Amino acid sequence: MMCPVIPLSVLDLSPIVEGGDAALALRNSLDLARHAERWGYRRYWVAEHHNMPGIASAATAVVIGHIAAGTSTLHVGAGGIMLPNHAPLVIAEQFGTLASLYPGRIELGLGRAPGTDPLTARALRRNLASDVDAFPQDVLELMTYFRAAEPGQRVRAIPGEGLLVPIWILGSSLYGAQLAAALGLPYAFASHFAPDQMMPAIDVYRRQFRASEQLRAPHLMLGFNVFAADTDEEAHLLSSSVKQAFINLRRGAPTRLLPPIEGFDARMTPPERFMLEQILSCSAVGSPATVRQQLEAFVARTGADELMVTSMVFDHAARLRSYEILGQLMTQ
Repeated sequence: MMCPVIPLSVLDLSPIVEGGDAALALRNSLDLARHAERWGYRRYWVAEHHNMPGIASAATAVVIGHIAAGTSTLHVGAGGIMLPNHAPLVIAEQFGTLASLYPGRIELGLGRAPGTDPLTARALRRNLASDVDAFPQDVLELMTYFRAAEPGQRVRAIPGEGLLVPIWILGSSLYGAQLAAALGLPYAFASHFAPDQMMPAIDVYRRQFRASEQLRAPHLMLGFNVFAADTDEEAHLLSSSVKQAFINLRRGAPTRLLPPIEGFDARMTPPERFMLEQILSCSAVGSPATVRQQLEAFVARTGADELMVTSMVFDHAARLRSYEILGQLMTQ
């Protein structure tokens, strides 16, 4: 029985759909979170992206507070905060505040990518003097703010100190795997859109892991796309929205999440088809029976400890149904 062994969680980009706006996207996110809580999902994470017309979670800590306030048991967190965009103290204060408001429910996933294009990264930081190679030092600095203050410590995170907010390392390469292993932290790999180095990263993380105060043994969570519907045909139709999104993003023209298109696969060029086969290789698309088979095969291949599922579906009711089907599989 897969799901009692492999917990499932939700990764929500708060998609802004064509004809909608950010307010609708954030209302839909809270609605999905409340359903996910009832359906038995463990975590609900939102991600930091900037200057993306189809994503409403740029102010990630604010969105986390919105989700946590409207739910009661879900672990709510960032998947993730792009730490080079921020001073570690600011993030410690933000997540210390969240952890004070919602004790035991807040988690912090950290990435080193900007979550945007170079021009927007400069606007976020005012300059690019910050160095992504300083990411390990920034993570360590952030972790110190969540510990009890040392005697004579001049800079403290208030709220934050002593709260030990759980930290995850996010990544899509061997770099994040090595850092998570060295620090003894749980590791979340972005296989839902960047699967190329997944298996080597899993191997590196598990082989090099060193136990820490937070974690005694390696814990691996993998991103996974799910487009579930009552029939295979409907599920493949729903998946055409995210395919359009990736193609437009690669063209340098990101858009709001567009409605599904019948027969979209036949319209793609061979290079587009090849690109999407690579990007979306870690996906389950189909009816409940099809999705279950694909999920179980993925878990068997990777040995994941849990999966973080994203379902970028245009219609909110259909997105709820996709997660509902998956939630039902968890209990069968």
